[in-house]
Amino acid sequence: MEALQKKSWSPYTVGAAIGALETAAMLTAKRPLGITSAFENAVALAAGKILPEKAVNEYARTHEETPKIDWETGLVAGVVFGSMLSARLSAEKNSSRMPEISAQKEEHSGALRYATAFGGGALMMLGARMANGCTSGHGISGTMQFAASSWLFVPVIFASGAIVSKAFFGRKK
Repeated sequence: MEALQKKSWSPYTVGAAIGALETAAMLTAKRPLGITSAFENAVALAAGKILPEKAVNEYARTHEETPKIDWETGLVAGVVFGSMLSARLSAEKNSSRMPEISAQKEEHSGALRYATAFGGGALMMLGARMANGCTSGHGISGTMQFAASSWLFVPVIFASGAIVSKAFFGRKK
């Protein structure tokens, strides 16, 4: 239980755990881990309630299956609730809803911060669905399957993150 109360975990331990989860998904479900598909299925099911014939038929035509709530939905719930549990169990008892470095640079209200976070997440989801997968999918599932595109793309992800972080936050002194 003490390991669960740490502020941060070893990236090697977390990487091994994600690798084990990916392996289990490939062996049992015959599909790689995926988060964005669960949202796409949920939206298709909701649209099916509004326009039953059009929405479900269009989804089935493009995906060769009907939308469903399955293990990927459970994965999304696990990420959300696991993150909340981790935050509660960690040694970081006085954490803020805004990182200190962001609070120093921003003069926005909490409501605006939540709205921009939601909007940014929605745009990321749209981009991930348009690209038929997300960056973490390339990094986890794609590299595990030895996809050349993923092995080329992952260094670009890290380089882009480093450049954007430096541009926004500068060098830590």
